[in-house]
Amino acid sequence: MVVRLVVTACECPAVVVRAAVSGWACTVKGGRGWIQLVRGWRSSGQRAEKMSYLLPHLHSGWAVDQAIMAENERLVMIRFGHDWDETSMQMDEVLAGVAEKIKNFAVTYLVDITEVPDFNTLYELYDPSTVMFFFRNKHIMIDLGTGNNNKINWAMKDKHEFVDIVETVYRGARKGRGLAIASKDYSTKYRY
Repeated sequence: MVVRLVVTACECPAVVVRAAVSGWACTVKGGRGWIQLVRGWRSSGQRAEKMSYLLPHLHSGWAVDQAIMAENERLVMIRFGHDWDETSMQMDEVLAGVAEKIKNFAVTYLVDITEVPDFNTLYELYDPSTVMFFFRNKHIMIDLGTGNNNKINWAMKDKHEFVDIVETVYRGARKGRGLAIASKDYSTKYRY
């Protein structure tokens, strides 16, 4: 949801708006003009940035293919979804939080499925947020007990659990396995 307000004063309205509407950030164009409020965005200077601004985005199918093929030693994790979606924002928070811990053996990219629809049918990307794993140009599946071994299609809340999953997938992929089995069963935790 986007709300635009007309600004007539030259004072900085961002502080007033932010105090009045918690959880909203704004874009200020000049000192006059308009302010754009977007739920779930953080402002940075004169322009609003998404919650996922800490992680690299891939903007084309070719870029996704190159990211998967270029890494030979690290696991490639790609979050498919929308940056404005609440589930994707929760997952992006976890991904950004663990990025420093897993940087030696995994790299994370974000792909907007509206901007890059090339993989929607191929990987059945119909969920708000989907995390998939690739290693040496091969899709690595993971058995989480949910029945869908191709991807994680819910927002993880615990960073430690996610690091454990990534380590399990990486170890299995290094050994040449196409399917990694997670140590925890998620079939009853998340209702499908």
